[in-house]
Amino acid sequence: MSATRLTPQLHLLHLAGWQAYLWRDADGITLVDAGPAGSDGDLLAALDEIGTKRSDIRRLVLTHFHEDHVGGAAEIATWGDVEIVAHALDAPIIRGEVPGPPPNFTDAELMLHAQVAGDLPAAPPCRVDREVVDGDVLDIAGGALVVASPGHTDGSLALYLEAPRVLFTGDTVAEHGGQVMMGVFNLDRDRTAESFRRLSRLDSDVVCFGHGQPLLVDGGEVLRRAAG
Repeated sequence: MSATRLTPQLHLLHLAGWQAYLWRDADGITLVDAGPAGSDGDLLAALDEIGTKRSDIRRLVLTHFHEDHVGGAAEIATWGDVEIVAHALDAPIIRGEVPGPPPNFTDAELMLHAQVAGDLPAAPPCRVDREVVDGDVLDIAGGALVVASPGHTDGSLALYLEAPRVLFTGDTVAEHGGQVMMGVFNLDRDRTAESFRRLSRLDSDVVCFGHGQPLLVDGGEVLRRAAG
């Protein structure tokens, strides 16, 4: 299976052990994140599975600059008239203009990172067509609010689709083994925790994480309990 249907307009895409999301509007498709470099074959298989062509992709929103989220972006950017969107603070890193700062690993995270992400290929530089900041609105699902969520990276963002009550958290929040928690590998844990609390206050139903299984019912309430 290359894609999992979450709602009639929303799919979870499985990309070589990583994940991204697809949202379908009547006038085109938005991808949220792109998986690591080399995952374009899995992405194309997922699109084929749900009856979508690469030419249907209208926009790619990148939640932050880490390799497992932006590695496939440069390939997607060649697929036609695709708008690449990222937060203004992470955009220079995604373009390859400056290096991205490494996370401030805890001792436990150092070992975990080596196990799960130590062999990730570097992300090829990718253009960013639109730099966004907190409060910007994208033309997705009748209006998608960009919510700055710094901490995991300085330019981490979440995307909140108000009408369908769908939230994409990026790596600020994660799910593992049925437990919702703050994401790991953060630049600033305190800022990440505050961003987690901010996202939990949104009126969400479906919540899609950068890592882990999405919440499909009462997601906002689950986030509020987890954020404390």
